[in-house]
Amino acid sequence: MLGSKQVGTAYANPLKSSPSAPNRLVQWLQSASAEVWVKFLLALLGLGLAFATALFSTVSRDAGNVWATVILASTSLVLATLVGLVTVPYLARRVAVERLRESFDYDVTRAGIVYALVTLVIGIAALNTGNNLLYIVVAAMLAAILVSGVVSAWVLRWLELDVRLPEHVFAGRPVAGRIVVRNPRRFLPSFSIRVVSTRKKRKKPSKQWRWEATTFAFPFNRPSEQQWLRLPDRRLRRVTIVPPPPGIFQGMAYFPFLPPQAELSADLELRFDQRGRYREDSFGLATRFPFAFLTKTRHVSLPREVLVYPRIESTDEVFEVLPLVRGEWESFVRGRGSELYRIREYMPEDSARHVDWKATAKSGSLKVREFAREDERKLCIAFDNPASGLISERAYEKSVDLTASLAWYFSTQEAELSFAIPGRRTRDLHEFLAWLAVIEPGTSEAAAGAPEAGAPETRKKNEGARPTDALRELNLGSSDAYNIVVTARPRGSLPTALWNGSYFIFADPD
Repeated sequence: MLGSKQVGTAYANPLKSSPSAPNRLVQWLQSASAEVWVKFLLALLGLGLAFATALFSTVSRDAGNVWATVILASTSLVLATLVGLVTVPYLARRVAVERLRESFDYDVTRAGIVYALVTLVIGIAALNTGNNLLYIVVAAMLAAILVSGVVSAWVLRWLELDVRLPEHVFAGRPVAGRIVVRNPRRFLPSFSIRVVSTRKKRKKPSKQWRWEATTFAFPFNRPSEQQWLRLPDRRLRRVTIVPPPPGIFQGMAYFPFLPPQAELSADLELRFDQRGRYREDSFGLATRFPFAFLTKTRHVSLPREVLVYPRIESTDEVFEVLPLVRGEWESFVRGRGSELYRIREYMPEDSARHVDWKATAKSGSLKVREFAREDERKLCIAFDNPASGLISERAYEKSVDLTASLAWYFSTQEAELSFAIPGRRTRDLHEFLAWLAVIEPGTSEAAAGAPEAGAPETRKKNEGARPTDALRELNLGSSDAYNIVVTARPRGSLPTALWNGSYFIFADPD
């Protein structure tokens, strides 16, 4: 598919050839499963020793040996406590992670509610009448519910999911994505499979209780290096959950039948209305097979992220700006040569710095000098990121879209292009579009760069980092390129030294 990249599946392929037995053993010893088994065996050993010392303490008590009873009972209690504090929480977390990886959601359908009500009515009638036939009917209906739950789980289990997304996406333009589902089982097919988004729609920050890792230390008020005891612990805190970025997948892909050892794909049309970062952490494989009583959804952890570039559109504003920009640029390029080409009549699009005053005085009309054009045509497109609150949000988005449109248009021209935002400069068009995709008012450098990971507090700190002078950080005078600058500054606040080699496009404050 044009403009897309293929990524690996969420799970390993069980049909691929496996390595030799010694290699498998070494790989297993280095895996997380070996650590789980070691923890489990240590827990069994610790509990066995605690149980043995408890038995010996009972024997010592019956024998009248008080000190041996106290020592053995204390040892048993310490061993059991260590196992409970160190091993049990680790194993519980591992079990929780494994269950989350293969977790299922159940939603009762309208048909299932009606079926359950009918079953309840027939069950009450069977209890009131004592009719054996009604008991058989109720048992069959309850068995159908049980079979529906078991069969739907087997239909979804072991399925492999892959979501392939295009590499370059622009806001407002539809793009094609692909969803691939594979059934690695040898004999069991799958029926009525739907790929859905499991994302919870939450737009505002919310308060939730969450377990966090911490350390139990004693004594409490001493520095960590002076504390006697430090054990891993967990505490329950009420934290603010920030809404995640917008999701990628909003629709549904349906596969009516998936044969054994087969792979099917479905193409989806994706459309993103706004620039920015879109992310999905998991997808759902859902089915109502066989009786449509339940909609069972299996969660598949499959992180996918898309960076949506600003809109690239030929709007009226772009059509109005392009002739002016091209005229100024061509005039600048003509005047950069060192060899005189000719002296001709002045034209409205000519720059005043090219006027030949001696020829003008002799002829009585304005004359300009035209130099031989240099082969290099250098152009720098810069976005002077305004401070927060300087212009409205709508005007800011229009400025970003205009900058991206100009960069895309001039990338098709025969020129050496460079791009700049405060604190950053590049010659790669897509890198510049990636910066514009996530830039926010008043940001620069890392905060305006490509998508970065980290805690919300770190991102907020980066977003608040405002340079002292964003226009100075653009460093427009460092090269001999002609600059096209999109800015929201007042016209009188721009340095006069930049006017000779720059064309400024002023954002409408709305």
